[in-house]
Amino acid sequence: MAAANIVRSALSGFLRKSSTYKTPVVCRLSTVALQQKITSVNYAIKTYNSLNHQNGVATLRTQRYYCATQPKPGQKEIEGRVLKVCKAYDKLKCSQLSLESHFINDLGLDSLDHVEVIMAMEDEFGFEIPDVDAERLLRPKDIVQYIADKEDVYE
Repeated sequence: MAAANIVRSALSGFLRKSSTYKTPVVCRLSTVALQQKITSVNYAIKTYNSLNHQNGVATLRTQRYYCATQPKPGQKEIEGRVLKVCKAYDKLKCSQLSLESHFINDLGLDSLDHVEVIMAMEDEFGFEIPDVDAERLLRPKDIVQYIADKEDVYE
């Protein structure tokens, strides 16, 4: 009964009363909004299921979820990922690209393109590169060295 109330309250944004009929009608939602609602319903049900009913009092059991730590990438893996991101950038020609090539002088990128490449590196490696540091990363080799220093990879 309580689970049904949780689901009903979570789905309240879905339903509206029909003007001609007295039954609820499901609203049309975008895929993202639908996924968010489903996630909130699943969370509500998990929260309800994790309640521990003892002596008529509901107490919440704590649950911890751990993820396995991934091993640190090596220097060669970082180089490969940096070059892969650079090759995926549409304004860079793969024939001219190497670890030593300069983004602006050799590859003909402007400052906005350089920022986009740095943002792509942030997405690939999962951490933010401050603007002060990003201005100094003018070659793929510089990016590899910066990421190796951040990940504590020394080879």
